[in-house]
Amino acid sequence: MKSSLQYNIALTQLRGIGPILAKNLLAHFGSVEAIFSENAIALSKTMGIGAVLAKEIVDSRQQALDIAQKELDFIQKHNITPLFFTDKQYPFRLKECIDAPMVLFSKGNVDLNSGKFVAVVGTRKITHYGQKLCEEFVEQLAANHPDITFVSGLAYGVDICAHKKSVEMNVPNVGVVAHSLDRIYPSAHCNVAKKIVENGAIVSEYLSGTKPDATNFVQRNRIIAGMCDAVLIVESPKKGGALITAEFANNYNRDVFAFPGRVGDVYSEGCNQLIIKNKAVLIQSATDVENFMGWEKDCEKTAIQPKICFNELSIDEQKVVTLLTKEKELHINTIAVRTSMPISSLSSLLIEMEFRGLIRCFPGNKYQLT
Repeated sequence: MKSSLQYNIALTQLRGIGPILAKNLLAHFGSVEAIFSENAIALSKTMGIGAVLAKEIVDSRQQALDIAQKELDFIQKHNITPLFFTDKQYPFRLKECIDAPMVLFSKGNVDLNSGKFVAVVGTRKITHYGQKLCEEFVEQLAANHPDITFVSGLAYGVDICAHKKSVEMNVPNVGVVAHSLDRIYPSAHCNVAKKIVENGAIVSEYLSGTKPDATNFVQRNRIIAGMCDAVLIVESPKKGGALITAEFANNYNRDVFAFPGRVGDVYSEGCNQLIIKNKAVLIQSATDVENFMGWEKDCEKTAIQPKICFNELSIDEQKVVTLLTKEKELHINTIAVRTSMPISSLSSLLIEMEFRGLIRCFPGNKYQLT
């Protein structure tokens, strides 16, 4: 008997079906199993699926299931956790993105939904200036925010600099790779990857046997941008993967920051252009990011919470107050997940609570009790 996990993985292997159409099918039929049992006529009635594509789906279903079965054997053997789009463990920030992968494979032990997530990316040819900025940024932000998790792409340059500094400080960090989890590219970073897994994770959307082809890196960058609250570009030339990540981040309404460089410096031209075009906020240190995001330093947080009479609150308001009493500061998406309230209803509620002086809103849609 086929498991639901096998169907979930097989969904990603149907011919002509990417993340967007897969979500359309899932919304239309209500379950992945139904997609594999309906006939071509029924499939063709789904938004974006016509008669031709419906036939492709039907013709490729058995092969997709066979591939998925092999993948099940692989992930069980190598202790890999598959996260399906509808799973609670799937990164809720990434879930907001229209082209988020249906399945994310993770090796490690970090909670991809807990705390603050910041991407640190940039050129593969990092300079001494860039290395100093990167290390100081990671060190300062980690020192002030124990709930921070850094995300990068495990590539040469800025990526590996951020990963190494995170490992050195024993800070959770995530490496998003452009290939399957049966290898590490570049191989020179294998030892770092092993240390990341001890207090973080290596994640990928690719099935075993997938090589690090050029197109995969572009797709990988959308995951880095999507699963974070903010993206920092340390150094970047005029063209490069970091700028693609910044573009994804802007499209996903994520906050983007960039360190400026001197005019004419090759590896600062990309950052300078992002700042000029208002696609990134100029920063000089981690403090600038903290101020923009409204992230109070741990040492500045007061242990005294305002006394609020629960009798004066609605049931939904009580949920929000109870949550913020425990967590101190949360993003609106986290509040929605933890209270099981739709974003539309929650937004109105939070505005009303802010007017009444119960909570405060900070840049980046973060909320605290007053």
